[in-house]
Amino acid sequence: MSTKLITTFAVLILLAPPAFAQRSQVPRLPSGVAEGARYDRCLEQAAKEPAEAFEEALAWASQGGAEAARHCAAVALLHNGQPEAAATRLEQLAQDMRLHTPARRAEVLAQAGRAWLEGRNTARAAAAFTAAQELAPENPELWIDRAEAYAAAENYWEAIDDLNRAIELDRRRADAHAFRAAAYRMVSETSLAMEDANRAVELNARLPDGWLERGILNRLKGNVPAARHDFLQVLVLDPEGPAGEAARANIERMELKLGDEPAPAAPRRRR
Repeated sequence: MSTKLITTFAVLILLAPPAFAQRSQVPRLPSGVAEGARYDRCLEQAAKEPAEAFEEALAWASQGGAEAARHCAAVALLHNGQPEAAATRLEQLAQDMRLHTPARRAEVLAQAGRAWLEGRNTARAAAAFTAAQELAPENPELWIDRAEAYAAAENYWEAIDDLNRAIELDRRRADAHAFRAAAYRMVSETSLAMEDANRAVELNARLPDGWLERGILNRLKGNVPAARHDFLQVLVLDPEGPAGEAARANIERMELKLGDEPAPAAPRRRR
């Protein structure tokens, strides 16, 4: 899904956030709903000066800016650290977009769900994603989105169910396989987790999270050479990003022969 956001698993420090936590783009209205330079400028300002952008968007809305102005106001709130207020506005916007296609309304509801996740309200996030699925049930992204909300609430089997559906809809989604591998790992189904991690790497060798998840599983199995190989692949693909940081931590702990230690969930999702 871009600013992508909160890591959703409360995991061991070496078990790193899964691939799903990296999907995302800067929130925009679907193509065909909002076009034009003013909308682009508003979104750009929302990222840099969110308070000012919010006021500008409200003024624009009062001048007939309609959906584009209202959406920019919500994005500004999100950038201003007010995800709950942004989510509420996005839900209302989706409800008011009666003349638009279900798929477009579903996309806005999905943005609301991601904003609820940003605010760590997993129940509201799941509800928003469910509403989006009702409008566009064949969109695999929405099933991955709701899986993310379930995983954030540590409802891993429910997350697996949604990922099963996403993969049924698009069997070539490497990120869904990597995410499901992480979910299977969290419920101690390590054989199924390894199958998914291998599949993620086969589908997209450029996805660092597939290699990361496989490295974690190899490390847990005690296969240090294989784990090191996988983690080094992550460092090639994402040397400065969150996956690279997790791989580096795993390598360091393997070298020091340290055990796993519990750690709290990361407070922010990666985008």
